[in-house]
Amino acid sequence: MKKIEHIGIAVKDISKSNELFAALFDDEPYKMEEVVSEGVMTSFFRVGESKIELLQATNENSPIAKFIEKKGEGIHHIAFGVDDIESEIKRLEAKGFTMIHKEAKKGADNMMIAFLHPKSTNGVLIELCQEIVAK
Repeated sequence: MKKIEHIGIAVKDISKSNELFAALFDDEPYKMEEVVSEGVMTSFFRVGESKIELLQATNENSPIAKFIEKKGEGIHHIAFGVDDIESEIKRLEAKGFTMIHKEAKKGADNMMIAFLHPKSTNGVLIELCQEIVAK
């Protein structure tokens, strides 16, 4: 793993949260994007070499909606950047980690993603991210 790519924060109202974090960082989000497959609207802020991703559910069946219902707003996941996500999935499975996604899939912000199950990571939802490089 190369670095902390971003920290995901579950929010109820992305517009109000964008205002709050824009004031906190004295900067506007650089990108907003809906990920229909995950039922989420995302917003990204740059913080040094890392990012903060705000996540708002777009439907009640979204994993973010379920998270907020159970735990409230707050840190949802930590994402780590990797060079080869498929190799990293295999490496982690071989070490006994449980993957939510056995294969990488398209996520927000031009990334291929895969999540590790928090039951195998001391209750922390961990995301692997590999930037999609145009060919």
